[in-house]
Amino acid sequence: MRLSLFAAAISLLLAAGGCSLVPGDTPAEQSRMQAAGRAYQAPFSRRVLPELPLSPQWPEVLRRAFLANGDLEAAYYEWQAALARVRLAGAYPNTNLALGYQYMFSGENMKAFDRGTFIAGTDPAMNLSLPAKVAQAAQVALEEAKAKGKRFEAAKFALQQKVLTQYYDMALTAERLRIQQETADLLKMVVDVSAQQVRGGAAQVDVLKAQTEYAMAQDELANMKVELASMRAMLNGMLARSPDAPLEPPAQLPAPRPLPLDDAQLLQAAMQRNPELAELAFQAQARQQAIELARMAWWPDFFVQVSIQGSIQQALMAMVMLPVNAPAIQAGIDEADAMHQAALAMLRQGGFDRAGQFVATLQAVHNHERQAALYRDDIIPRSRQAFDNSLQAYTGGVIGFADVIDSLRVLLGARQSLAQARMNREKRLAELETLLGADLEALKTPATTSQATSQP
Repeated sequence: MRLSLFAAAISLLLAAGGCSLVPGDTPAEQSRMQAAGRAYQAPFSRRVLPELPLSPQWPEVLRRAFLANGDLEAAYYEWQAALARVRLAGAYPNTNLALGYQYMFSGENMKAFDRGTFIAGTDPAMNLSLPAKVAQAAQVALEEAKAKGKRFEAAKFALQQKVLTQYYDMALTAERLRIQQETADLLKMVVDVSAQQVRGGAAQVDVLKAQTEYAMAQDELANMKVELASMRAMLNGMLARSPDAPLEPPAQLPAPRPLPLDDAQLLQAAMQRNPELAELAFQAQARQQAIELARMAWWPDFFVQVSIQGSIQQALMAMVMLPVNAPAIQAGIDEADAMHQAALAMLRQGGFDRAGQFVATLQAVHNHERQAALYRDDIIPRSRQAFDNSLQAYTGGVIGFADVIDSLRVLLGARQSLAQARMNREKRLAELETLLGADLEALKTPATTSQATSQP
């Protein structure tokens, strides 16, 4: 009977070990984490990554990067580890079960069973805390896990910006190469015209200058091809591919992506959705919860033990650990409060910084749009007309070779400036998405949103 009571006490302690005092919204965060990590369920060696066409579009490149990039996967597993710490902090009881046996050596006439004492209790090295303390520690851990989730989201958009920037740089280099090839072809034509003029009695200096300019254009073409190959290797690395894997830039510059909202609406969305600000907010919330946990240091802890000595006696012992080191407890509370104030200050300043960065980036987008329109609609048509006129005049012997080269360089510079402005705008849009924490294509105008809401 006594041993059965002892066994019942052990069973009760073991059953309590299956409790978990995690906050109620832990499963929701767990579901978000699992949904985000479906791509990482299989080991990398067994994952089937999407194959890319020879000349992929930027959405295809991004999809491959999200599934293959190791830095993004590492951020996911940090989130997963943080959620595991929530269960660790909320596990109850927070101490192990200690089992003991004591045998008494005595000259008295006693049965062997009565000489033995069976002991079960909480681990003497770890006091048993009140459930509220454990639940509060789990709440702190959950807020920190939510911050890790937002860090994973920020890592996703940081990767997106990095990959898109490399893709647009590669597209720009390919466009510059096409422009340079056209320039070289024009210079070859000038060389031929100069050679004809020399045969007609003109000075040989112009043909020498034309041949020199043509050779320099060919050299620039070779340099651009090497630069393009280097960019291909870098982009392949981001996509977990061999550096020399086939990957051609787009045949023409990617079309401009539209802005779905006006500037004020975009700024408002950025302040509401920026993942880095959300991470700072969760960190501040965790520090606030940590203050309450530090105050719970005033609450007592416990030590419980059950013992049975054969058929002689049964004992239940409980000890209360009263907190008496007031300076240490108050210092812990002050530290937690200071950390909370620091987190609030970082959140406040982060809001100002992100707002300023967003507005500056948005202004850069509009400036690149202005530049592109200026070069496309004004400068390039006039510089092209000027070059055509100068080439015609040079063929007729009216002007010299230097005038032709000057007009050609103006046209070349204008076309390259247009391509640069267009790709700079797209790269700035990728930066906007990082600050927004959302894809531009996923944002809806207020009219679209109201219509969707009114539909049954």
